[in-house]
Amino acid sequence: MPDEHKEDSQEINHYEFSGIEERHGKIPKWLGFVYVVMLIWMVYYLVRFWTDKG
Repeated sequence: MPDEHKEDSQEINHYEFSGIEERHGKIPKWLGFVYVVMLIWMVYYLVRFWTDKG
């Protein structure tokens, strides 16, 4: 049973016209960290520079 699940998760879809291959995968931890940092930076920037200071 675990082998069947492993094969399903490694299934590769191939798009003939563009030559792109697609498979399911995990997001690397460093990339998740970058997303979180960018989200925090976006909130800070919006609050700091786009709020009405009047």
